[in-house]
Amino acid sequence: MDLFQTKPLEKLLDEAAEHNALKRTLGPGSLVALGIGAIIGAGIFTLTGVVAATHTGPGLIFSFVLTAIGCSLAGLCYSEFATMIPVAGSAYTYAYASFGELWAWIIGWDLILEYSVGAATVAIGWSQTLGALLAGFGLHIPGRLAASPWQSGGDGLINLPAVAVVVAVSLVLVRGIRESARFNSVIVALKVAVVLVFIAIGWGYMQPANHTPLIPPNRGEFGQFGWSGLLAGAGLIFFAYIGFDAVSTAAQEARNPRRDLPIGIFGSLAVCTVLFILYAWVLTGVVNYRELNVAAPLALALARIPHPWLAVAMNLAVLAGLTSVMLVMLLGQSRVFYSMSRDGLLPEVFAAVHPRYRTPWRSNLLLMVFVSLFAAFVPITVVGQMTSIGTMFAFVLVSGGIIIMRKRNPGLERPFRTPWVPVVPLASIAVNLLLMAGLGWTNWTRLIVWLAIGLAIYFRRRPVRTDSDRRAALAFAGQEAGTTGGEEGGSSLRRRP
Repeated sequence: MDLFQTKPLEKLLDEAAEHNALKRTLGPGSLVALGIGAIIGAGIFTLTGVVAATHTGPGLIFSFVLTAIGCSLAGLCYSEFATMIPVAGSAYTYAYASFGELWAWIIGWDLILEYSVGAATVAIGWSQTLGALLAGFGLHIPGRLAASPWQSGGDGLINLPAVAVVVAVSLVLVRGIRESARFNSVIVALKVAVVLVFIAIGWGYMQPANHTPLIPPNRGEFGQFGWSGLLAGAGLIFFAYIGFDAVSTAAQEARNPRRDLPIGIFGSLAVCTVLFILYAWVLTGVVNYRELNVAAPLALALARIPHPWLAVAMNLAVLAGLTSVMLVMLLGQSRVFYSMSRDGLLPEVFAAVHPRYRTPWRSNLLLMVFVSLFAAFVPITVVGQMTSIGTMFAFVLVSGGIIIMRKRNPGLERPFRTPWVPVVPLASIAVNLLLMAGLGWTNWTRLIVWLAIGLAIYFRRRPVRTDSDRRAALAFAGQEAGTTGGEEGGSSLRRRP
């Protein structure tokens, strides 16, 4: 097969109709909640203080705006793809239709940084937050059992709480997407409500002097405050926005993907951008930015507000937020692997659909093991930055794919059309490359090494992989979903109009 042979859209849509063993249960509300659940989490609760203290000062709000612009431009491109190709796989599927098999593999491999490594990052933050919450009640997790052995400044052995939450979330996903969406919607409502309470109460305790200067002067080095600091801060705080694109990975589980996916993507992005700006303004107003270089900036801010009950509520909200982020990231990764397996790029086990729950359960269990190992033994500082740069790289490719698809298939039905093509896609590419540049050469090197490993795996496996692999994966998924498991299992492969 030609390395750059694309997958015809007709084949993608036919396969989605014929082999779609995933339930179509998600409406626009569930998709918006799914996006918010992914976005509000580790970034806003753990990274905002460090970014403000080392790069932006109170100007953190401008970094949020800059990052939101990059995400919004990419979101316009994601929405066209998601409604034009409403199948599982997100950026991987879009790359296959636009650039061909090789680039599809590259983006699929890159998405591991966003979803799996990102989920491990969040799990580590969840573990630290749980420790802080328990400490408030006089309970303590032994340090050796709650930290990586390579984490600086500690004597950790293994991060058991992080492993425990990855296992729990993975089992929820195996149970089924409807149950996962309901669980996620409850958590999203809880954490958004508590964040709003913090903003409302904290607004009265802000000190105007803390917002002066709004953008501290540069200290002579790129990224150390000033305008370059806002750029560096935007690249780092990008982690806070990771997740809105995960809505598109659930395309085959949306009831009306052409209408609901744009609502899910832009609805979640708009809600979170407003919350982030207000949150950052209150945080830097209550606590001077020079004091915010801590892993738990929210706890520091809450100590300045004379409402002890708020600290407990906010810590619970952080735990809920991180849990929902992990749910959406692991959901997105399993759906990307599901699509790659159906195309023969991964072993057939990743396309196995549970006969009763109709979820890619074996993929979920394998990811549970992989992500648990990362969460147990890798420091949070490394995986967080890798997640950000990997996600922005995916945004660049998806944006470029829109330009190619408009030229290659100009007459194709597009329920949602990205406006002002090629201006918007090119602007998306430029802004996201600018944000990637702000992360520095260390992270670029990590990205290049990661992609090189992926290419080595691809070319090593490719000579022995044939189209029969793809047919076997499809047949295997169908057999798994069609196995009689009661009335629900027996009807799982019914063709939908």
